Amino acid sequence: MNTDLPRVLADYFTATNAHDVSAMSAPFAEDATVHDEGRAHSGIAAIRAWMSETIEKFDYQVEPIESSQSGPKVRVRVSVRGKFPGSPVTIPYAFTLAGEKILRLEVGP
Repeated sequence: MNTDLPRVLADYFTATNAHDVSAMSAPFAEDATVHDEGRAHSGIAAIRAWMSETIEKFDYQVEPIESSQSGPKVRVRVSVRGKFPGSPVTIPYAFTLAGEKILRLEVGP
């Protein structure tokens, strides 16, 4: 299994486990979009609100298990442990990168 991540994603997951919303949102482009639980969050302010909401709701930790990259797309299987039924679960994350910025993140199937 390949768990080598681009630096921007390794930093994102480290910040996620620290629940550091400022560091978590730093790699996102100003016009980035996150899709999670059937909702879209566009722009840094909306993404930061989503991050704060999910941290508060689930108090979760993440561990990348496997990753693959094809051009700007990086797929990461992530073990997520937190305050939710069935914890831990494995969830696919699909990132679209532009250099050192995240343009898009899709969480889940």
